[in-house]
Amino acid sequence: MSPKKRETELQRINQLEEGAQRAKPILHQHAKEIQPFGKIAKLPIALDETACESSVNNLNQVLADTITLRDMYKKHHWQVAGSTFYQLHLLFDKHHGEQDELVDALAERIQLLGGVSIAMAADVAETTIIPRPPRGREEVPVQISRLLEAHEFVLKEARTMAREASEVGDDGTNDLLISDVIRTNELQVWFLSEHLVAMPLTHPEQAKAASGGN
Repeated sequence: MSPKKRETELQRINQLEEGAQRAKPILHQHAKEIQPFGKIAKLPIALDETACESSVNNLNQVLADTITLRDMYKKHHWQVAGSTFYQLHLLFDKHHGEQDELVDALAERIQLLGGVSIAMAADVAETTIIPRPPRGREEVPVQISRLLEAHEFVLKEARTMAREASEVGDDGTNDLLISDVIRTNELQVWFLSEHLVAMPLTHPEQAKAASGGN
């Protein structure tokens, strides 16, 4: 092979190797955070930074509790037992999906306000005010009672925080809390609560009494 051809071949090989190197992923990268948790990176949304900070703090609490409620629904979806298994298996999963939509809406609102949304399970566990359920399976009435208590935690804080958002002029957060968080949770409370009403499955109470309880 002539020197010129050899040089051309070497150039081609080098180009191939360089191309392969450029296509390799750069792994194990580390750097400082671009924004620490709890700090506001102000965006031009015509809202005072103090108002943004107040809403971000409130929304992160609602977010942590909504993530916990969402995950509790999935736990009960998997672990439910008994004669109402099929209905509740589906209902719990439906409510889980609706809570998941709220999680995304809350987190995006926090980012939009210039904040940092809480995200990881360990941080959520440290922040939530909803009591932790046991790892094992529980009876349906206990599962539903836990969910109703969790909903009430979220509803209480959402109502208070919606008023606070309105007072500082944060209409977007006020609307999110009222139109999405409060209304979704209220509707789910209704669906759950009706499962704890002591109604007979086979005979109406009056017919039962007339027949002597037989």
